[in-house]
Amino acid sequence: MTLSTPVSTSANCPCGSGAAFTACCQPYHQGATASTPEALMRSRYTAFALNSRDYLLATWHASTRPAQLAPDPDTQWKALTIVAAPPANERQGTVHFLAYFREQNRWHVLEENSRFVFEDGRWWYVDGVPTIERLKPRRNERCLCGSGRKIKSCCGE
Repeated sequence: MTLSTPVSTSANCPCGSGAAFTACCQPYHQGATASTPEALMRSRYTAFALNSRDYLLATWHASTRPAQLAPDPDTQWKALTIVAAPPANERQGTVHFLAYFREQNRWHVLEENSRFVFEDGRWWYVDGVPTIERLKPRRNERCLCGSGRKIKSCCGE
């Protein structure tokens, strides 16, 4: 699968695992099978961050998969926080996450409890009910991207 946004091979993975992209989500984007719902969720977040729509569609369960996903160049995915990823059973699993993003110079957080099923030897994203909240961080607060720097000197206003 091709990535719309290139990533340096030594760069940390966009999913926030702390591992290099090449050792984290890249293998999934190149066809490896995710071993857990959390691994699939992280790789799907990375696909959003890299604007890799083909990967998102390829990992979406056929029963809920849209026919297409329009590119979204105005959304900048900045950070992922896994709130809960309980151990999955043999057939299904869930992942509760927060995904921080900027759109038109405004910060937002998407929260979702995603459902996954295990079929045909692999995990598939089924659905979730997302909620989106607009955030209003102050200039001297820590940046929501997770860098640890103040927002004014990191992702800016």
